[in-house]
Amino acid sequence: MKSNVMLSPSLLSADFSNLAGAVGTIKENSGSLVHIDVMDGHFVPQVTYGQPVIASVRKCTDLPFDVHLMVEHPESSISSYIDAGADWVTFHIEATCHADRCVQIIHERGKKAGIALCPATPVSAIETLLPFVDLVLVMTVNPGWGGQKLIPYTVEKVRKLADIKRKEGFDYKISVDGGINSSTLPSVIDAGTDIVVSGSSFFKGELKWE
Repeated sequence: MKSNVMLSPSLLSADFSNLAGAVGTIKENSGSLVHIDVMDGHFVPQVTYGQPVIASVRKCTDLPFDVHLMVEHPESSISSYIDAGADWVTFHIEATCHADRCVQIIHERGKKAGIALCPATPVSAIETLLPFVDLVLVMTVNPGWGGQKLIPYTVEKVRKLADIKRKEGFDYKISVDGGINSSTLPSVIDAGTDIVVSGSSFFKGELKWE
């Protein structure tokens, strides 16, 4: 079931006093990417870490970094996160009126561009960008906190994105983030997910990836 699906554990649920150990755990347990949640205290209430921390962790692993920007006006800071070590940069459609420019900036720097949707944001909000992005991140919980339960209706957005991808021949990956555990994993994979982000369940050892 999981042979073609990538695991991207989220550092948000790791021990912040030992991030080097956390990325080692990710690699040892079949992680394909390191998911790094950047929160600015404005787009979402919480604050996590910024460019200096990402640059420090970059020295500890060769795994690709998927940096998920939960920040307002991402176009002003995307390049600095790439400088810090991001390989994939995912921004929220709700956070900017310059989404096309954000994709351009990321691609001009030779990196992969992702666009994220909050649970209540429909797929139609990003349809014009689907031919150009490398990843679509479906938030299956409300962004800003770890440990939430998956919102069931978000799975239908995954299914819709998978249908569009198949019909149009697009190449983007579909990622899900939030409330993914052994119980909810089958439903998101069945819907067409390519990348699974897991925080609490992964670092608690509840989500096994073999």
